[in-house]
Amino acid sequence: MITLQWIYWLAGGYIGWLAWLGLRDRGNPRRHTTALFWGLLALALLVGERLPAPVMGGMVVLLAMLAGFGGIRTGRYDQSTPDEKRAEAARLGNRLFWPALLIPGVTLLGAVVLKDAEIAGQRLFGAEQTTLVALGVACLIATFAACRLTRQSAGAAVEQSRRLIDAIGWAALLPLLLATLGSVFSATGVGDAVAELVKAGIPVENRLVLVVAYALGMAVFTMIMGNAFAAFPVMTAGIGLPLLVNGHGADAASLAAIGMLSGYCGTLMTPMAANFNLVPAALLELKDPYGVIRAQLGTAIPLLACNIVLMYFIVFRHAG
Repeated sequence: MITLQWIYWLAGGYIGWLAWLGLRDRGNPRRHTTALFWGLLALALLVGERLPAPVMGGMVVLLAMLAGFGGIRTGRYDQSTPDEKRAEAARLGNRLFWPALLIPGVTLLGAVVLKDAEIAGQRLFGAEQTTLVALGVACLIATFAACRLTRQSAGAAVEQSRRLIDAIGWAALLPLLLATLGSVFSATGVGDAVAELVKAGIPVENRLVLVVAYALGMAVFTMIMGNAFAAFPVMTAGIGLPLLVNGHGADAASLAAIGMLSGYCGTLMTPMAANFNLVPAALLELKDPYGVIRAQLGTAIPLLACNIVLMYFIVFRHAG
């Protein structure tokens, strides 16, 4: 049975490989601290659940210090020449997109079609977090497909991904850290504080006002935190569950789905979502570092308005 733990081990092994390659890269002026950063992350993914909490906490603090003091730098990588890249692009054409399209395709297959599949009486995928497990398997399959298509080795794939992940740097950890931060905020009662503020400031008997507050709150809090996963537990614990679900009988599943989509609208509009908005601008060497955000505003704002309308009419379809 393929469980989420297998995916953690796979990710940990991959990042550990990156750390080893980075340590050997004499073209990186800070190869030791760069390797230490990725090595600590690999260790957390491989054996984090077995480490004492103080040790894990110290590792997180050290990761933050390494990132904050510029310990992650790019080095020297084995790359094709521009002429070789153009020749390969011409040879492969649109087939270059096939491995990328395999990721959502295989993920959907595993999470929907094969989620309850069994082999010799054993489940193929673990019952918990099946979608994430399927996504991990899909990424692995897509990597091998890309290597086969381009006639490159798995080592070449890791080397090229090292170039990209070193360029992204600490921002690669933002989704993981911010999702964790959302759970911390929820556990410390931030959601309860939000609920009290909402009750004091708006009429809680008005469904439409609460829907607007929840959707806008998801977008704005996501803009502040940089990740919808951080905003979701706080806003849902503060407004979604106590006021909309328990207070007005809203459908919880629909509310959560559209609420997360509202949060994603905030992701499109914030520099805090560095790995989505600032890193692409840097990698593409755009003159405007906020150019990605400016281009996305025309989609994010109308979509957020549509979410409010959808939320009001869909989440209360079972309400009296």
